[in-house]
Amino acid sequence: MKSKYLGLVMWAVLCGNAWAATEVRLATHDSFALPENVLTTFERQYDAKVRVVKVGDGNELLNKLLISKHKPIADAVYGLDNGNILAAQAAGLLAKQQPESANTVVSMPNALAVDFGFVAINYDTQWFKNKGLPLPKSLDDLTKPEYKDLLVVPNPSTSTPAYGFLLANIGGLSEEGAFAWWAKMRGNGVKITRGWSDAYYKEFSLNGGSRPMMVGYASSPAAQVFYSEGKLSTPTMGNLFLNGGVYLQKEGAAVLAGGKQPDLAAKLVQYLQSPTVQSAIPVNMWVYPAVRGVRYPDVMRHASVPRVHFAPNEQRAHQNRKAWLQRWTKTVLK
Repeated sequence: MKSKYLGLVMWAVLCGNAWAATEVRLATHDSFALPENVLTTFERQYDAKVRVVKVGDGNELLNKLLISKHKPIADAVYGLDNGNILAAQAAGLLAKQQPESANTVVSMPNALAVDFGFVAINYDTQWFKNKGLPLPKSLDDLTKPEYKDLLVVPNPSTSTPAYGFLLANIGGLSEEGAFAWWAKMRGNGVKITRGWSDAYYKEFSLNGGSRPMMVGYASSPAAQVFYSEGKLSTPTMGNLFLNGGVYLQKEGAAVLAGGKQPDLAAKLVQYLQSPTVQSAIPVNMWVYPAVRGVRYPDVMRHASVPRVHFAPNEQRAHQNRKAWLQRWTKTVLK
């Protein structure tokens, strides 16, 4: 009787393993956010289990992938952007063959574009109104004494929007002009945080901090209205679109080289361009869907769009990435 019972148990275990969904791992930055039902739709369709592996801000994601290259932590990645995708490609992190992309507004090399957004300086409208201080009209204005200790910026070594802001500085002010500006900003009290979350939730005056300006996304005013749950009909934060201070960030997804489930990873990467995912992106990650024809929710009208943005050539940015980050660190932090 006992042996018969054990046999039934073993049969159940073996059958359970046979029927278990195949796990596919998706490495992302910390800002990845989709409703639970969006991923479960994929899981049901492909009899899969998606395990999301969050590893910090965007450039921390790249660094983690580099460290784990010979034993990949995931099968696919979402959250590499136009500021670091070429570094990932050059390091051999991405599979040579990527799935076919949908028709998109923006594109990325060796990856499928998933979303895009604009990096700019956000400001607390009420703070400036209460202080009677005029808004800066240029990056150079921010180096003046009246704007001392008013700006917070994430570290570009770890934060992709902050690195994008640095690229915009170089694209708009020239390389030498950009680092000269940062040297002046160091003297004028710019605050550096590890990532966007620390800048927004801890340092930005709208959330109880002391800094009424921060480097963030031009879509943040729309997010503020949305999360106010009806308390706000218009945002109390705005955007500064300054020369050399606006960057077009494109984020994508790709199959990783050496992953355990390359075929399922390819399906997951393509799924991130599906209507189900694309329509969920604006009010969950507060960027724009990359696939053409996706309608934006009404709240996105509060997300102003810049007329121009700035950046050096992407190949030049890739070739100088390490040197520029080292120079920024030496100029601002050391």
